[in-house]
Amino acid sequence: MSTETHKVVYVQESEFDVILNGSEEQVVVVDFTATWCGPCRLISPLIEQLAEEYKGRAKVVKVDVDSNKPLFKKFGLRSIPAVLIFKDGVLAETIVGVSPYEQFTNAIDKLL
Repeated sequence: MSTETHKVVYVQESEFDVILNGSEEQVVVVDFTATWCGPCRLISPLIEQLAEEYKGRAKVVKVDVDSNKPLFKKFGLRSIPAVLIFKDGVLAETIVGVSPYEQFTNAIDKLL
């Protein structure tokens, strides 16, 4: 069992706009997730890996949908996991469901 620390922090709705518009990184990856969601647990290590691989180039955060329902609804999301990728504060890509790591990296690479 690996003991590596999780690099991806959870953000609240109140911090969301600040992160989108105030990050040094132009690309922000947001993983909409929940503790009870099995598929979310499957992509969680991928999200951690993205945070490591794109450190300094893209900001990676998580949003717990149970405590941030308005934010979830704001983007018209109906299922999780949903990974939204923003460029300069604008939604550029939405990946819903369990997806291969390459799908995330390809989406980010297009925006960098």
